[in-house]
Amino acid sequence: MQEYKKEFIEFMVESGVLCFGDFTLKSGRRAPYFVNTGKYRTGKQIAKLGEYYAAAYLEHGVNADVLFGPAYKGIPLSVATSIALADRHGVDLGFCFDRKEAKDHGEGGTFVGTQLKDGDKIAIVEDVMTSGKALREVLPKLKGAADVKVEAVILSVDRMEKSLSGGKSAVQDIYDEFGIKAYAIVTIKDVIEALETGAVAGKEYLQAMKDYLAEYGA
Repeated sequence: MQEYKKEFIEFMVESGVLCFGDFTLKSGRRAPYFVNTGKYRTGKQIAKLGEYYAAAYLEHGVNADVLFGPAYKGIPLSVATSIALADRHGVDLGFCFDRKEAKDHGEGGTFVGTQLKDGDKIAIVEDVMTSGKALREVLPKLKGAADVKVEAVILSVDRMEKSLSGGKSAVQDIYDEFGIKAYAIVTIKDVIEALETGAVAGKEYLQAMKDYLAEYGA
């Protein structure tokens, strides 16, 4: 595992974002871990988070003009990632995000930030992808603004979990349906490896993690 991935898992645990235990998920499944990105609450945390997203962006060779953050959680993620890319790597990209409701006064419109134009290449910055519903909602908005091309989606964690409706994961579904690749800073297999090596505490949950992935993994 690359060093930045190991550090990111440690960072999630320290921030209270990644927890181990017994959790009932929205899907009704009982999982031995839970990811709650709403636990990032300070300037230092969001700045650090942007650095990890920037590392994933560069690792996978994503080539975009604009980082797009779907409202609401994607908004600080797109901003933090753009700052990290500019400050740390000299890659200066535009960023924008959508409004839940179109503004009918002032500059108006549905988007804030970089004005999208035909031919723009977009990288969508999200926290996690459970079903792909958020992406399906935002793609028509993007295409309605301009003839853009979505190059990739960048996530914090790929749960590698099959959806309730089929045997494929949300990441696989999105690629099959739209031809868009999703890249995660880490996968749940990386988290399992971090437990195995003792990079993070919680080895008592290791077997439960493996059992859960064996049952629900895509």
